[in-house]
Amino acid sequence: MVLSDGKGTPLVAMTESATPNEVKLIEPMLERLRIPKVGRGRPKTKWHRLIYDKGADSDPLRMRLRTKGTKLICPHRSNRVKPPMQDGRELRRYRRRWKIERTISWIQDFRRLVVRYDHEISMFNAYLQLACAMIALRRL
Repeated sequence: MVLSDGKGTPLVAMTESATPNEVKLIEPMLERLRIPKVGRGRPKTKWHRLIYDKGADSDPLRMRLRTKGTKLICPHRSNRVKPPMQDGRELRRYRRRWKIERTISWIQDFRRLVVRYDHEISMFNAYLQLACAMIALRRL
């Protein structure tokens, strides 16, 4: 999973096994983000919006993120029974999701990560972090 800013620069990248649901991995990924502090311990920036795909369509997740001050923007699943929690105005921001897809393709430019030559997960994570750092340096 990759968390990037509005310009596509990767901020957090993490790997997990394929068994847990994506909904359960979003909050730990957001907790890994280190936001610089300004005076009196207030964060410099705040995550106002999180754009995600249909895999995060979960009302309890939306409520938990809303209590933290983050609005989850993702389209509803086609088999949703409950009434929608967001209108079309918020979903207009979903058109910007191509930026995260571009970030993922930048990570896949590193052949060692795509082919996965490393059998050790610690080495794979190290190369993933190195690739994200190289991408961030290129974006400066």
